[in-house]
Amino acid sequence: MRTVIFIPARYASTRYPGKPLVELRQKDGSTKSLIQMSWEAASAIEGVDAVYVATDDVRIAEHARGFGAEVVMTSEACENGTARCADALAQLDEAPDLVVNFQGDAPLTPPWFVEKLIAAMQADPTVSMATPVLRCDRQTYENFVEDRQNGRVGGTTAVFDRYQNALYFSKEVLPYIAPGKLPEPIPVFHHVGVYAYRPAALQAYIDAPVSTLETLEGLEQLRFLAAGMPVRCVEVDARGRVFWELNNPEDVARIEAALEAQ
Repeated sequence: MRTVIFIPARYASTRYPGKPLVELRQKDGSTKSLIQMSWEAASAIEGVDAVYVATDDVRIAEHARGFGAEVVMTSEACENGTARCADALAQLDEAPDLVVNFQGDAPLTPPWFVEKLIAAMQADPTVSMATPVLRCDRQTYENFVEDRQNGRVGGTTAVFDRYQNALYFSKEVLPYIAPGKLPEPIPVFHHVGVYAYRPAALQAYIDAPVSTLETLEGLEQLRFLAAGMPVRCVEVDARGRVFWELNNPEDVARIEAALEAQ
């Protein structure tokens, strides 16, 4: 199964303009940009034929080429990462069997998250789209709650049925748990912002109308659910690693602390 990874990256982020070029301190004291860290994380994944940075911004493109990445220039009209992946896919000379959307703000994504996702797609040819989910540990759950209490939009949570098909994704912390009643294991799953699609699913996404829920939540995957297209949730294991995305400036310190601890 020929697999390519696209790392969608845009400069004009609403919550954090210029985010892909933000420099993060490494364990050895040096710094790397967020997009370079994400590209290096994607390049460490086994079973992938090519990794591309997909962007409409010349600054990001020049920076990415500077550290050795292949770049696909996409339209400024791409409203989200899935649309940008569809645009980038159309520019390849040879269509792959599988497209992975690797978020450019998630450099802490371990390679085995994506490897398990690819394996799930290989094992079940009826699955047209899949995404990883990670059961929250106490610290991650507390980060979610802290963000919402302080009016910040942080990570995304996922709820799914007994067949691992998504019921809903939200920037709220779902399911709601009353204070003082947090059970173990914690029944909240952090949605890891990586997607694997078959090319036909990407085209179906572009053809489907924008849904109200997608607009309200700002979550592109809700268009699939609103159109009746199943999204398979693949549970992954952190293996003791901390996972968090860079959604807000406050997340820089969280990610740098995680890098120091690794």
